[in-house]
Amino acid sequence: MQEAEIWLSRKKSQTFHQSRLRREAYGELVQIDGSDHRWLKVRGPPCTLLVFIDDATSTLMQLLFVRSENAFTYFEALELYLKTRGRPIALYSDKHSVFRVAKADAKGGQGMTQFGRALSELNIEILCAISS
Repeated sequence: MQEAEIWLSRKKSQTFHQSRLRREAYGELVQIDGSDHRWLKVRGPPCTLLVFIDDATSTLMQLLFVRSENAFTYFEALELYLKTRGRPIALYSDKHSVFRVAKADAKGGQGMTQFGRALSELNIEILCAISS
């Protein structure tokens, strides 16, 4: 049955989320993420690389080494990005606590993080990925 593909294992029978279509215009949507790693090996402490990637072209727009992935370092990276590249329409990120309130019953902030409120003031939409 497996050879004839009549029966599929649970792993193969799972349906996956359909990939999102990329934006057409350069600079319209910017993917942002942080990657913790020992980037400098023994020459320095572990650090995080914050990455800004254009969604339409997959062009690396900005790279910044920081001590950790938090709201302050994302504010720093966003300020540098806005000064050099201008304002995107939207940012696309994972569900890191910098971008999204994890608790539905959180007090204050109208369901937005500090970073989310800043983006709202700048008229930049934040889109959080459904998948990891």
